[in-house]
Amino acid sequence: MTKIKPRVSPLVESLPPSGIRKFFDIVANTKGVISLGVGEPDFVTPWHIREACFYSLEQGFTMYTSNWGLLELRKEISRFMEREYALEYNPENEIIVTVGASEAIDVAMRSVLSPGDEVILPEPCYVSYKPCILLSGAKPVVVETFEEDDFRLQPSAIREKITPETRVLVLCFPNNPTGAIMSKEDLEEIARICVSYDLLVISDEIYSELTYSGEHVSIASLPGMKNRTILVNGFSKAWAMTGWRIGFCCGPKDIINAMVKIHQYTILCAPIMSQMAALEALKSLNGEVGKMVNEYNRRRRFVVSRLREIGLDCFEPQGAFYVFPSIKATGMTSEDFSQRLLDEEKVAVVPGNAFGEAGEGHIRISYASSMKNLSKALEKMESFLSRRINR
Repeated sequence: MTKIKPRVSPLVESLPPSGIRKFFDIVANTKGVISLGVGEPDFVTPWHIREACFYSLEQGFTMYTSNWGLLELRKEISRFMEREYALEYNPENEIIVTVGASEAIDVAMRSVLSPGDEVILPEPCYVSYKPCILLSGAKPVVVETFEEDDFRLQPSAIREKITPETRVLVLCFPNNPTGAIMSKEDLEEIARICVSYDLLVISDEIYSELTYSGEHVSIASLPGMKNRTILVNGFSKAWAMTGWRIGFCCGPKDIINAMVKIHQYTILCAPIMSQMAALEALKSLNGEVGKMVNEYNRRRRFVVSRLREIGLDCFEPQGAFYVFPSIKATGMTSEDFSQRLLDEEKVAVVPGNAFGEAGEGHIRISYASSMKNLSKALEKMESFLSRRINR
């Protein structure tokens, strides 16, 4: 008798569903919910960017582009990286335009990883990294970050995890979900480790423009690191362009060329109308990003202050648009807390363990929502906590 083989890859079958999406499938079916969970700006994409898209369609820009992306856009990305971060990338062969930063992360990992390789991954972190590592045939090696260290990745913790199979270090700062950032001094020591052990770095800097304390520093700008760093960024967060699905990746030409090879067989190219919109976003720097950042900063201060008032310990985030308060004082797990808050008060947050085991005991709150919603949600949370915390 012929043995029946599984129709779905065992590797894919073993992957858990996204902790964020799983929870918000429940939210989608619950009426009257104030959602503080989705990592998406509540601002509409600035008008001049939308207008550039409309105009491109009127002019008949509906065709494929180069697999690499529009050369004019890559040149503008090159100018942006040099202006903002003192990094020089050749737009001809060191930049690829992708379908969001998420595709860039996936393709970068598939381009440099082989079965048996190990990848050092700080947690808590964005939910996609670990599945992408596993789908590349590699092994994620988790390094926990802790609130007492301001959720910064500690060089000593990296050293402890390095083995002969270690190939890549993932950096994800400003961090989702903690809002932590890394200082130049932090990164300098990590850079020395990477050079010493010949590690590649995949640096996800999608929140680089949303930094509230000091300036964002890319590890690629440090001595010896540009040629070993794959820098991922995009337009979703700072320019409020999540649905446009447009990102980019900068790095050594041999790695970018390998990424283009995978990209051309799977995606082909990012949508031309999104590329035209992204081009306008970079060419006309007329203050919208700064205005949005100022508003996020105002909300950040308000949310941190209110969370502390209502009895939750809360690390003060310095980047992105999330807070990651501890709910350990309630005695509940992250999932139990989030489910009960939704059931009893119609407020949706994300359980901390969705971002790895290191996130247990916390919840993620997005302050990319109106002050009205934030204020009302925190009032409801205060009522919820008053029944569970003796203060």
